[in-house]
Amino acid sequence: MSRTHFGFESVEEAHKATRVRGVFDSVAERYDLMNDLMSMGLHRAWKAYAVAVANVRAGQRVLDIAGGTGDLARAFAPQVGGTGLVVHTDINENMLRTGRDRLIDAGVTLPTVLCDAETLPFAEASFDLVSVAFGLRNMTHKERALAEMCRVLEPGGRLLVLEFSKVAPALAKAYDWYSFQLLPRLGRWVANDAESYRYLAESIRVHPDQAALKGMMKSAGFGHVDVHNLAGGVVALHVGIRC
Repeated sequence: MSRTHFGFESVEEAHKATRVRGVFDSVAERYDLMNDLMSMGLHRAWKAYAVAVANVRAGQRVLDIAGGTGDLARAFAPQVGGTGLVVHTDINENMLRTGRDRLIDAGVTLPTVLCDAETLPFAEASFDLVSVAFGLRNMTHKERALAEMCRVLEPGGRLLVLEFSKVAPALAKAYDWYSFQLLPRLGRWVANDAESYRYLAESIRVHPDQAALKGMMKSAGFGHVDVHNLAGGVVALHVGIRC
């Protein structure tokens, strides 16, 4: 049986999704608080930047994959207006339920779908924009997920991948100390779960860097891919256009 990464651990591919589900089941209720603490609030600016780059217009159709607690879906909904559509999806039921409740509390009603990004339940060319923020690195077969995202986009449609990436060398030592010393402690103090946050730090290190992910997107069918480095490469926004 083929093996893949679960953080630094090598696991059978069939087991990764279950392990990842356990991580997000554990952290769902404190996910937003932990994001604020881990990034010192910067995750909000990174997502706002992605939304600005997306430049969604009224009447467009947007698919938010691994949408979690719904930040991007909530931002896109007023932009597409009453004639457009935003679909909020996640593979993890607890995360999806938390996001759905937050959207309803904010007065936003939109379709919420439990689904796997590697086998999207949507027809070809169904969307003008697909977004995935901080979710791609947790997927077992990233190439398969990217190909699915390309399939459901109209020709000329765009994919936005906002994800942790390869930090600039000058920041590497401090970033490693933060990731492997402070982050698990924050997880233990705030979410009573150090191991899940240790996995999240490890998953960043085994995720493809900026150039590798750009190549994967082009291989999946995106004819042009731009890369926007944020915070010294801590995060990168990849924008791909379907041929």
